[in-house]
Formats: sequence, structure tokens, C-alpha cells
Amino acid sequence: MRQLSAEKNLVRSCRELEQKVAELSEMAALAIEEGDYSIKEDVESELKKLSSRLEQLEAKLVLSGDYDSRNAMVALHAGAGGTESQDWADILLRMYLRWGERRDYHAEILDISSGEEAGIKSAILEIKGDYAYGYLKSEHGVHRLVRLSPFDADHARHTSFALVEVLPEAEEATDAEINPEDLRIDTFRSSGPGGQHMQKTSSAVRVTHLPTGLVATCQSQRSQHHNKETALRILHARLLQVERAKKEEEKAKIKGERIDAGWGNQIRSYVLHPYKMVKDHRTGYEVSDAEAVLDGDLDGFITSYLRSKMGGEK
Repeated sequence: MRQLSAEKNLVRSCRELEQKVAELSEMAALAIEEGDYSIKEDVESELKKLSSRLEQLEAKLVLSGDYDSRNAMVALHAGAGGTESQDWADILLRMYLRWGERRDYHAEILDISSGEEAGIKSAILEIKGDYAYGYLKSEHGVHRLVRLSPFDADHARHTSFALVEVLPEAEEATDAEINPEDLRIDTFRSSGPGGQHMQKTSSAVRVTHLPTGLVATCQSQRSQHHNKETALRILHARLLQVERAKKEEEKAKIKGERIDAGWGNQIRSYVLHPYKMVKDHRTGYEVSDAEAVLDGDLDGFITSYLRSKMGGEK
């Protein structure tokens, strides 16, 4: 099994390298291609497109981590603050859905827990596409929102927090083997307002991994069988993340580094009042068009993060 897995990873690595070489060749051809641009705006437009393509390729060339080419699971959790933070988590969910649409990725909500008044308490989103995890790993951390509250009669300024976890999709046969005897599987009735992602039936499934205490739930499908399969996929991803975290902690101990996890310092601030700005605190990258960012325009932040990691750990 391990030999088969190693051969599979080698084939996948070769394909990824071939794809990168092909893209470099394409970009080189575009750069030297002669064109008849009689209007200045045409030249500027083509240069802008070429620059954007080069930035995307540069970011992709950095994606050489063990799991970068995989699909991603994005888990969102509203922070303390009730409706304010739950609405903020819902805004972030939409932001990642829109980002996936922009890249022609397939995005699906696997599980969602609605807030009492508005927004969501938590959600798990799966995004399928080339290097989805490699790009989205830059989003892992606490996101902070500052705005005039739409839920406050006095329209006071509020600060809200939400935690975003980004997990690579696990390959069950090689990444995380689970003994069926270590699982407790419970079924329950879906909660929330119902609709496409929340069915009011007893088909919801909760899977608990007894040795670690990790829990995965799914209630988005009508079929209990499908919910169980999805919950197991989420559990495999979480177990893989636990193993990766252990390895990172060991590396940090050797190097004497400190690792912040969970609800540590925020990685990014989204300010909508008294001015508009989105700033990444790790790289210093910032933009003033907050609406575009919340509508899924994240590539600038992703590219900036990947550049800052050049030569770092995979």
C-alpha cells in the first residue's frame, strides 16, 4: 500500500511539473508575441492582462508543498458576540464562495449551523480545483471586522471576529487510516430553518473519533448514507490536520519558534468604518476597495502571502 502511494505521489508530482513547464512556455510566447496595438489603451490592457497572468503563475510556482495541489475544506466559526459575529461568519462564507466562482472552482457547503437571528454559527465549505488548498491556506486564522452594526438601533461601531480553518482534503487510503471500532456514529434531526442545506429529517450524522475526541457532522443531504460519507471525509481531513500540527510543533521545538493556533492574533482586518480598508497583518498588504474583497477578490492577498513564504517550510 505504501509503495503504491509513493508511486501515485510521484506520478502526480510529474504531472504538476509538466503543467508548470507548459504554463511557463505559454507565458514566454505571450511576452514575445508581436501585436499591432495602435491605441495606447489596447497596449495598457494587454500589459495588465499579462501582468495578472504572471502574478498568478508566480504564485502557483511557489505551491510545492505536500498538500498544495489538493482540494480544500474551509471551516468557519463565529466568534463571541452573538448576531454580529454570526453575520460576519456568513459574510466570509459568501466571500469564499465568490472566490471559488471567480476561479471556476466547484464549491459546496458540506455542513452549516445557522444563527438564531441572522448569519451562521459555523459552516464547512469544500472547494474543489487545482491547488485549491495551496491558495486558500493563506486564509487560515482569525479575521476581524470593524463596521457600523446593522443590528444596533444606535448604529454603533462594532468589532467582530471569526475563525477560518483551512484543511487539505485527505486521501483516506494513505493519509489517515481509521479503525471502525474507534468511531461512534450518532444520527439526529437537522436543526435550523430548513431548505437546500438543512433538511428537517433524522438523516443528520455525527461521527466521533473516540481516541482523539474529534467530531465531524453533516446534515446537508437528505440521505443519511451521504451525510455519513461526508462526515467521514471531514473527519479524515481533521485527523490529517492534527498529524500535520504535531509535526509542525516538533519542528518549532527544534528551531525554538512559537506557533500561534486557534483564536490567536487576527491575520487580517476588514475596516468598513470610519474608513474602508482591508489589511493583512502578516504581510502588510492592504487595499481600500473592501467591497471587492468581500465579493471574492482575494488574489492580491493570496499572492502576497505566498511570496512571503518563498523559501519557507512546505
